Amino acid sequence: MQTPDDMSLVREFAGQQNEAAFEALVTRHVNLVYSAALRQVGDALTAEGVTQAVFIILARKAGSFRRETFLTGWLFKTTRYAAAAELRARVRRLHRETQAYMDTSQINEEEAWPQIGPLLDEALASLGETDRRAVLLRYFENKPLAEVGAALGVNEDAARKRVTRGLEKLRKLFGKRGVKLTATVIASVMGANSVQAAPMGLAVKLSVVAAKGAATTASITTLVKGTMKMMTWVKIKFAVGVSLVALLVGGTVTVALSGDKDQRFLYVCEGHQQRVRVLDRQTLTEIPQAAFGHVGQYREMFLGLHVIITDAKGNIYTGDGRDGRVLRFNFAGLVH
Repeated sequence: MQTPDDMSLVREFAGQQNEAAFEALVTRHVNLVYSAALRQVGDALTAEGVTQAVFIILARKAGSFRRETFLTGWLFKTTRYAAAAELRARVRRLHRETQAYMDTSQINEEEAWPQIGPLLDEALASLGETDRRAVLLRYFENKPLAEVGAALGVNEDAARKRVTRGLEKLRKLFGKRGVKLTATVIASVMGANSVQAAPMGLAVKLSVVAAKGAATTASITTLVKGTMKMMTWVKIKFAVGVSLVALLVGGTVTVALSGDKDQRFLYVCEGHQQRVRVLDRQTLTEIPQAAFGHVGQYREMFLGLHVIITDAKGNIYTGDGRDGRVLRFNFAGLVH
């Protein structure tokens, strides 16, 4: 008997509320989602909460998927949104700065995963859809090149070229962050570490809870709502063709409004350059002289700029996903 594909299971669940179909989806993808969440949030318990949120969202949105939807890619993006929402909440709870610095000048294959793991999801998100899909199929689902090509609608040779192109782009992105690796090492390390086994019993728990669209705790309910709002924000911005979306999806997932009464400015994290850009909220034009930050471990520098929020006094707080630092930038008046 032929195994049903992802979208057949999604349609079966959406149309008939068939929990067995949803359980099959969870079993098939829970390790991928959990592993991506764990890389981004850094601890197993929080990663379980993010994973639960992702599958709850899948259950709620099952009826809205198009037939051609690539579910692995959708799960990857949704996990990134959910992890970002969780990290935003974490920044608000932090009360002190911590500093850590890792020497990245000499990295071998054995040491590579701890270096690229925290950067992997952001780097993957910055790839184009075709390159990201090729890499996910090859190294996250362990598909042979022939199957990668079939999924992409190309032959095996073309699939190999797309995978190679994606690896080369990842190599350059990691290099900009101080992680010097060959594409071959990146491929080997991703293949060995990108998908890890989720905790025992998590798939069963998710199959029961998420299929009904319910959360087990208030914090997960909040996380689901925050993630869905973030997904809606990105979708709306994309639909109206605002150029800012490329920055949001490609470099980071976070913006913040200025603390003045009229909220005149948007602060936008730019992950690749490790800086915060400032835009006029009404016109979305950039104010170059107001930008701040660059790559580094010292004051007003970032290694993995990931989150930005403001308080009622206009002060800006940033969270660094690479070394865990939280920085505060005191408000000194509006830009004229």
